[in-house]
Amino acid sequence: MYTKEVHIKVTKDIIQGEPIYYAHVLDPQFKEVLLPPISDAHYGNPLFSKKHFLNTVNFIYATPNAVTVLNGDLCESSLRTSKGQIYKQVGSPQDQRDYMIDKLYPIRSQILGATIGNHELRIKNEVGIDICQDIAKALGVPYRAEGIILKISFGDYNKHTRGKPYTYWIYVTHGYGGARTAAAKAVKVERSSTFIHADAYLMSHDHVVNAAPVVYLMPDPRNHVDPKTGFTVGRVTAHRKMLIKTNAYLKWGGYAEMGGFSPTDLETPIVKLAGVGKPKIKVEI
Repeated sequence: MYTKEVHIKVTKDIIQGEPIYYAHVLDPQFKEVLLPPISDAHYGNPLFSKKHFLNTVNFIYATPNAVTVLNGDLCESSLRTSKGQIYKQVGSPQDQRDYMIDKLYPIRSQILGATIGNHELRIKNEVGIDICQDIAKALGVPYRAEGIILKISFGDYNKHTRGKPYTYWIYVTHGYGGARTAAAKAVKVERSSTFIHADAYLMSHDHVVNAAPVVYLMPDPRNHVDPKTGFTVGRVTAHRKMLIKTNAYLKWGGYAEMGGFSPTDLETPIVKLAGVGKPKIKVEI
């Protein structure tokens, strides 16, 4: 009889559902990165605007410094128990999933991450199948259903230092609940900005485009001794974050018209991340 010494390597396991971030290092030659998000396509709905959706995909494909995120409701995913009209939707949920994989495959290397929408969540809750996870896996992109934090680095000479890239933090989540006014829709993304630190927050779901800058003050850890008083003091600097609501690719009519919801803007907003001068985020609508 003998005993065997066993060495167990202790690692920090990530709990399923725990917030984590995915880091992407892009080309140091980029002077600017463009991020047009893709969400709320609702492919399968007869009112899906194929033209506007493919315009976005083609723009990303033709623009080397463009990246995107997939923020849910890519597929209509109507079930017998859901509000959608199952007998009018185009194809089955599997057909809709496969369509999205096919159309997004050419830009897979430019997709930084994916989440789930409430429409696909119907299937996940009903039968335990996550078609957004299937799409992300087929495209080879990071996936987190609830929301995804992205660290995007690119460019060079940040703060006049060679080899120092520009870095931005982006939080992306599909969104939730109902709202009718622009203010009520916008306040949801503002609320999420109080939970997580980021430079920009992208929320979808409400089919409305909105962008608003918010400035808050942040202590600078650098300090010095004030020669007049002898006290150690430091500056407080302004930090700007962008609150962004994204568009949908769904023409007006059907459920939206009957429910009294306003038409959506079918054009995709473009988030612009600066890679020269001072770090800065702009949104072009």
